[in-house]
Amino acid sequence: MTEIIRTRLLSKNYGNADVLSSVNMSVQRGEIYGFLGPNGAGKSTLMKILLGLVQPTSGEIELFENRLHFDSRDHLKRIGHLIEIPAFYEKLTAIQNLELHTEYMGYYNKHAIREALEMVQLLGVENKPVKQFSLGMRQRLGIARAISTRPELLLLDEPINGLDPEGIHAMRNLFRRLRDEWGITLLISSHVLTEIEQVADKIGVINNGRLIREVSMETVRASTTDYVEITTSDTVLAAFVLEEKLKINNFRKISDHIIRIYDSGITQEALSKGLIMNDVPIESITRRHHTLEEYFFDMIKGGVEHVPSHQARA
Repeated sequence: MTEIIRTRLLSKNYGNADVLSSVNMSVQRGEIYGFLGPNGAGKSTLMKILLGLVQPTSGEIELFENRLHFDSRDHLKRIGHLIEIPAFYEKLTAIQNLELHTEYMGYYNKHAIREALEMVQLLGVENKPVKQFSLGMRQRLGIARAISTRPELLLLDEPINGLDPEGIHAMRNLFRRLRDEWGITLLISSHVLTEIEQVADKIGVINNGRLIREVSMETVRASTTDYVEITTSDTVLAAFVLEEKLKINNFRKISDHIIRIYDSGITQEALSKGLIMNDVPIESITRRHHTLEEYFFDMIKGGVEHVPSHQARA
């Protein structure tokens, strides 16, 4: 696949503060890239650098297979964006705001404007002044503006802010549609990990300005295995019984009261019976599934193993 974004050792400093530090990012054409990180991790700064709103301290950027020169604005015609809170002309209607934007961008197409409004479910209110819009409606209008020029690349910073569950579901479907039908590449930052989990093809995890890892969601799903979680007042005895009596080695002690078992060959019922027959006090036993959120926090905390390993008596 072709790289639509590539950064090499990209850094941004403000005085002694490192906002970005040697970031090497790769976004492939036609994918949805989920950009994950805590507040202040550097997500918005990197997007602003891609748009030429902020100058990097050092490093290189390639956009559309060409090195980015910050005295040029030609690449901006190929990019749609929603960074932070969208601003509009409050007294103008939604459609008037989009018409002004597309004229400014050199891509005025009435059909594309109406299609963008339809895709974000704002047809019917397009002739209302924006000052009457709710936060969620403004967010959707910001996305409509970003796609109204049919960009090749879409940069969305926390795009589901202010949306209700129905709006979030609609945006999820929209992002897939933009990728699948329009061939748009999407770089989406979000702290709502469950939403990224459902739409992203690849994720990049950034913390304290450093890109910790880029990984495909296929790889994440393969490593986020099912497990059985046991809550017991005697993890030492439980670990002994698991290893010596039930011949289960693929488990981990999580805390003084919790053990997770990653052996998919044993049923929950057989496990419960084996522990009880060996006098292990069981408070609860539940089958669970690792989520992207757990994977994310493992990396942020310093890289807890993603492939479970035996820690019976830690």
